[in-house]
Order: sequence, then structure tokens, then C-alpha cells
Amino acid sequence: MHAKSKAQQKAAGAALAAKRGEQKKSDLVGASKDMYESMTEDELEELASTKRKSLPDKASKS
Repeated sequence: MHAKSKAQQKAAGAALAAKRGEQKKSDLVGASKDMYESMTEDELEELASTKRKSLPDKASKS
């Protein structure tokens, strides 16, 4: 699964950093906190590694 927006990619990166111990879990808020609790490190890595160049800032509501 690839990130659908830059915001999702950034949130996944923050959650991944917390999973790896590079950032405090208590610093996470919103989507990144939810991702930390519900996704594995491999899933987060896949989302965070999505290239940002072609992504919209935020996903459109559909």
C-alpha cells in the first residue's frame, strides 16, 4: 500500500520513527498516533517510503 497524500506519508514517517525509538511516542498526535498503534513497522515503512513528488498535499474526500 502506498501513501495517498503527502500528509499521510509524513504521518507514517513520524509513526515509524517512534516505532524505531528515534522519536518519543508521546510526541505523536492525530493520524501518526493511530498509525503507531495499529500498523506494523513494515507497513509503516512502505507508506513512509512513498515518493512525495506526485502526491497531493491532502487526499481528496471521496
